[in-house]
Amino acid sequence: MSSSAASPAPVATQAPSLFDPVRIGAIDMANRIVMAPLTRSRAEAGLVPSPLAVDYYGQRASAGLIITEATQVSWLAQGYISTPGLFTTEQIEGWKKVTDEVHRRGGRIVVQLWHVGRISHTSLLPPGEVPVAPSAIRADTKTFTPEGFVDVSEPRALGIEEIPGIVEDFRKAARNAIDAGFDGVEVHAANGYLIDQFLRDKTNHRSDAYGGSIENRTRFLHEVVQAVVQEIGADRTGVRIAPVTPSNDIADSNPQPLFERAVERLDALNIAYVHVVEGATGGPRDVQPFDYEALRSRFRGAWIVNNGYDLEMAQAAVREGRADAVAFGRLFISNPDLVRRLREGAPLVEPDRDTFYSGGAKGYVDYPALADTD
Repeated sequence: MSSSAASPAPVATQAPSLFDPVRIGAIDMANRIVMAPLTRSRAEAGLVPSPLAVDYYGQRASAGLIITEATQVSWLAQGYISTPGLFTTEQIEGWKKVTDEVHRRGGRIVVQLWHVGRISHTSLLPPGEVPVAPSAIRADTKTFTPEGFVDVSEPRALGIEEIPGIVEDFRKAARNAIDAGFDGVEVHAANGYLIDQFLRDKTNHRSDAYGGSIENRTRFLHEVVQAVVQEIGADRTGVRIAPVTPSNDIADSNPQPLFERAVERLDALNIAYVHVVEGATGGPRDVQPFDYEALRSRFRGAWIVNNGYDLEMAQAAVREGRADAVAFGRLFISNPDLVRRLREGAPLVEPDRDTFYSGGAKGYVDYPALADTD
């Protein structure tokens, strides 16, 4: 009786962990924990990152990926006091010190580029300028100025001939990001800022090629991201969206098909990742029903989830394949070594909200890391 060779035993595949490395586009991450973008309002004169920013981001370099605070693409893009830019030589040099320190500590860092649109105040803009928006509809919200929180100013509607110039601002800022040593760029299309204002029917009442239909309302997002991709490569480009957040007086009458189409258009550009805020940014996750799995099924790149995740939720999302990485925001403010604390089950420090935007070192670079033990 002849015998045949035994079939090899199937190789067991272990579900990924939050602490496993992953490659997203061209970026090799040591783990799947992402530091979410966090506005801290500590830039110096000329919207240049301060020396404190070098320490702040360097302290958090153990994150698999740092996404910086939102950073202006032009003088007209600013909406909050002391937020940094990336459109002057001095700003590029300031950011280069940050990226050098993060890389020296073994981290990876991308810059989030934004234009706030109507979420601004005339005191923050060049003389004679007012905020711009897809339509001249004032937001029912406030912004942070030298006088504290004040109502935003009345915006004007962008002329169609002005839109290519803003697309060009994003393209130039993306090139500046690479020159500053960043590993890539995240385009901010969330939370009621300019790109989001074009997407939503509450804020976009245009009747030209950028308004009306879903195809038209997703056009500006597509053009901005396409310009960034053409400048620095799809594998170094990500986009942040927040389909149902009410932040900054934003809303849409039917967000599901809108964001499904937006993600399809991003997928066609073959970008590295989509970073999605689930629910209300910094608030409840169940603000309204939404099928996030339907979005993910339309995108072939990496999927980063965000909003209210704890360790158990984050591990489950990665293990079950619902996310490739998980972004944490406020916990990174007060836990510079958040990755280690999560891995070791160490206590987490709650952040001091009074110092989120206060300026200076307090509440910025003075949160202690765990003491090393032998």
